[in-house]
Amino acid sequence: MLEFYKGKRVLVTGHTGFKGSWLTKILVMAGAKVYGYALSPEGDENLFEISKVGDDICSCIGDIRDFDKLKSFFDEAKPEIVFHLAAQPIVRDSYERPRYTYETNVMGTVNICECVRESGTVRSFLNVTTDKVYQNNEWEWGYREDEKLDGFDPYSNSKSCSELVTHSYINSFFEELGIATSTARAGNVIGGGDFAKDRIVPDCVRAARSGQKITLRNPDSTRPYQHVLEALSAYLLIAQKQYEDGNYAGFYNVGPNESDAVTTLKIAGLFKEKYGQPDIEIKSDNGPHEANYLKLDCSKIKSRLGWAPKWDIEMAVEKTAEWTSGYLEGHAIEVMEKEIKEYFN
Repeated sequence: MLEFYKGKRVLVTGHTGFKGSWLTKILVMAGAKVYGYALSPEGDENLFEISKVGDDICSCIGDIRDFDKLKSFFDEAKPEIVFHLAAQPIVRDSYERPRYTYETNVMGTVNICECVRESGTVRSFLNVTTDKVYQNNEWEWGYREDEKLDGFDPYSNSKSCSELVTHSYINSFFEELGIATSTARAGNVIGGGDFAKDRIVPDCVRAARSGQKITLRNPDSTRPYQHVLEALSAYLLIAQKQYEDGNYAGFYNVGPNESDAVTTLKIAGLFKEKYGQPDIEIKSDNGPHEANYLKLDCSKIKSRLGWAPKWDIEMAVEKTAEWTSGYLEGHAIEVMEKEIKEYFN
């Protein structure tokens, strides 16, 4: 698959984030000509700077809400393939900053769609959303791509809106222009270099480094956890397949096998086992609503594109612990490249 990207002009929004940094690194290793548009990386510790991936691409620091700046950079890049990852991605933050969340996740999608529509060069466009776009009925079975879109909280709902914006552009413009377009609804991703707040694995890493206990708010919450490379391999495959044949364009769930949809307590326990520390404590809080149970049915991407997960949840946690250890020993880049080669070879 990575041979396909050699020499291709690829634009990634959100390239300074966790998933964006991994995706950009993969594309660079594949020999693509990569252009990235995103905000400055957050925090003193961030994967974009740790990986030094910005040294190998054309990077523009800008807000996805700034259409004029985005359009100017887009016209310069002249991409054939676009991955849209830029977003406000944290559920709890969306309760604190709902307006910013909607502006970023909805109007940001409008802005990138406008750039794609007016480009004259784009052949393949993928909007990365989330498994949380669905109206969550706390079902024990996985949601399929034709289920109702109606996320509960501002983050999830703004991503539902992002899906609808994309659907409208497909119907109104992209089909006629021959721009193959898909959305990818991925489950929770874990992996080395995620320093975000209010995510279970980064919380585990912080606890281990500080010698404190892992504190769990919702130990029984079930999510379709997967390693970040699993989701990214699906994104890359979707973009490739629809570039080669527009009939592959559509809406795809991207998640692990059903057995790897596990509880927060299970993830914390695996991290403790793989990393060797720390202890776990459960401390309920009165935080805002978050779904308790969520699974995806990924039959469509498996049957249509032949994609399937490679690393189960234990391997995903093991690789995350491996990267963390490598980072603390000063070998983060080497471990990152090693894991990419292991996964794609």
